[in-house]
Amino acid sequence: MSDNNPARHLSAAAEGIRAFNHTSGSVGDDWIYPSHAYSGIGNLSYLVGMLEQAVQQSTRPVMYTYEHGRVRIDGNGDADAKVSQLVAAQRDAEAAAAALTAAVQRMHNATSPMGLDTTGIPEFEDDEPHIN
Repeated sequence: MSDNNPARHLSAAAEGIRAFNHTSGSVGDDWIYPSHAYSGIGNLSYLVGMLEQAVQQSTRPVMYTYEHGRVRIDGNGDADAKVSQLVAAQRDAEAAAAALTAAVQRMHNATSPMGLDTTGIPEFEDDEPHIN
């Protein structure tokens, strides 16, 4: 894939999601507190918020070729029918992307007020004794 091919960015995004899935499978020092989830969900919200536009723009090469009468379907298939199927599926994908965006934004909003109750956790206690 050349450096000028926009699909390379989708490949990089997919690789980033794969890496996230791999590293977030268990808790660790950098993935244990509600603030970590809030940050992760915020990044996920940003990513899924761009999916609808990415879905729209991913079909541009097909539509450009179709509008110029140059789409050919294997086995002498019907280009009009296949492009109609593509457009219908694109609409479904756009609606799903919009619904996913809304749901992930609700997740982000829900985690916003969450924090860690440090009561009784030694590493979070003050070094100085409390005076009552």
